[in-house]
Amino acid sequence: MDQHLISRISISLLSIIMIVFGIYHFMYPQNLISFVPSFLPPGNIWIYIPGAAFILAAIAFITNKKVKLAGYLLAAMLLIFVLIIHVPNFLNGSSDEYRQLALINILKDTAIAAFALHIAANAKD
Repeated sequence: MDQHLISRISISLLSIIMIVFGIYHFMYPQNLISFVPSFLPPGNIWIYIPGAAFILAAIAFITNKKVKLAGYLLAAMLLIFVLIIHVPNFLNGSSDEYRQLALINILKDTAIAAFALHIAANAKD
């Protein structure tokens, strides 16, 4: 199978996942609001902005427009999530299950950020 085709399929799969994440942010903000750090002003805007960012990054990857910018911004957002949400949740989790979920989120967001960085680094735009 052609390496370019495999790469496009992989990027498309990531894009579908990002769209699902984005839609989830808009459909169920109440499920995510508890993850917003307390030092940020309250409000669903902190849920909607990342949701829009996931969808916009996916659109950039699918259309092959502004891929470098989208990849680097997606990676930065995910690494910020790791540092300000998931690591504190892991360190201060109230139960083993909560800490395990935080660790899974650390690993998931770091892996997706690494994939986004790889996409950005290899983009031609």
